[in-house]
Amino acid sequence: MSPPLFPLLDARQLSRRSFLAGSTSFAAAALLSTRARGTVAATPKFSAYPFSLGIASGDPLPDGVVLWTRLAPKPLEAGGGMPPEPIEVSWQIAEDEAMSRIVQAGTAVADPSWAHSVHVEVSGLRPERWYWYRFKVGTELSPTGRTRTAPQADALPARLRFAFASCQHYETGLFTAYDHLAREDLDLVVHLGDYIYEGAANDQRVRRHNSPEILQLDDYRARYALYKSDPSLQRAHAIAPWIVTWDDHEVANNYAGDIPDKPSTKPAFLLRRAAAYQAYFEHMPLRRSAQPHGPDMLLYRSLNYGRLAQFHVLDTRQYRTDQPQGDGVKPPHAVLMDPRGTALGDPQRDWLFTGLTRSPATWNVLAQQIMFARVDRTRGPAIGYSMDQWPGYEFERRRLLRHFADKKIKNPVVLTGDIHSNWANELIADFDQLDSRRVGTEFVGTSISSSGDGTETPKNNGELLAKNPFVKFHNTERGYVRCELTPQRWRTDYRTVPFVTKPGAPLNTRASFVIESGRPILQRV
Repeated sequence: MSPPLFPLLDARQLSRRSFLAGSTSFAAAALLSTRARGTVAATPKFSAYPFSLGIASGDPLPDGVVLWTRLAPKPLEAGGGMPPEPIEVSWQIAEDEAMSRIVQAGTAVADPSWAHSVHVEVSGLRPERWYWYRFKVGTELSPTGRTRTAPQADALPARLRFAFASCQHYETGLFTAYDHLAREDLDLVVHLGDYIYEGAANDQRVRRHNSPEILQLDDYRARYALYKSDPSLQRAHAIAPWIVTWDDHEVANNYAGDIPDKPSTKPAFLLRRAAAYQAYFEHMPLRRSAQPHGPDMLLYRSLNYGRLAQFHVLDTRQYRTDQPQGDGVKPPHAVLMDPRGTALGDPQRDWLFTGLTRSPATWNVLAQQIMFARVDRTRGPAIGYSMDQWPGYEFERRRLLRHFADKKIKNPVVLTGDIHSNWANELIADFDQLDSRRVGTEFVGTSISSSGDGTETPKNNGELLAKNPFVKFHNTERGYVRCELTPQRWRTDYRTVPFVTKPGAPLNTRASFVIESGRPILQRV
């Protein structure tokens, strides 16, 4: 049975004395602080509660995690209602929820040039342990969050339990699924992109965006603030560390590298991309190694959970070439086999191939954005594949499948978001030969809220499954996907809500699948 949702402590009920009592013994921890040059305000006064956007943690290592917050007493205003000066923020991390056993503490600087966000890279913690953390600025205390370190690199833990999610359009639905996710017994959460949507406000939807289409840095910051003000999302961030990557809507719909979907000059779009990337970093629990430089940001990376799992976190937007046949569903064409077409770019693909080959993990997890299986999406005898997904980069898709097979990569499992629907796919060596051997599996998760209310069984399911026998499940409800890994098997549960256009949706487990280690066959249970 899952434990009850651990409560977020009301920061205003925590005493200043209890915070200081835990900090005084840890003066040495201040050496870990990130300090700005010049005057730093240590005792600021705020017009409203400065931790309005909550707290988060991410990218767990065996000895530490990233702790995140952003000061924003008026989050939807330019500058978040903060003065244009650096602010000193204290932090603590403890072995208990009551924060009575502080193990580390220190200070960091929230700088206005980074929207007064804070990214604390804590190290020196014990592996595979739960910790609790909080921040303090002036007399104000943040909520308390829970986080967990990864196991030691050579350890083989008995279990890993995580959930993955994507696509949370604020206007088209409530984030009810996150309330349910926050009650799960999870070691971590993986977010696969479309954390925000960039479009203009629409009065005909469930909720309303706070501006026209976002283009400038302040616009992106305010849009993140709107999303991160959602209590359900804040609760989900507070229960466990997150591993995050982006898709397209963090910048603009269906962009490819430096090519926008809508008409724009390349210099203008790169300025927009730089603004979007900076705002993304400012609002995510990412390490300093991901700090963007103009329109460039190194987001792909690997994270190990001992020898049980290795997460290869991919970026299929920043380096991709333009879709050779445009967007939408198109019939197969020779241009898709152009070796210059890429969703990853050469450096990221080389890094991925090397990482997969050298991985000691039982399960090799590709945390990425676009569906990998080549699904025929047309009705009748015609054939058509989505050009915005991996079939639009068919040469590179086949290279990756061959790498799985030729290098005997152990248990490759692809996690996918993007398309607002659930799928369970067996990855076969040759999609032109539907009886070819299986070399991996793919779990595609639906949206948290994007596209509004879904359906349990889409109308075209029968024909779709018949044309694509490697597809074992398809569903268009909203929700998230829960996974449990052991050294022997992987279990996936598709957790759905029947509606998001009104509150109070119950949680269902719509389908469950098991994979045995060394046998990439989806067994429905």
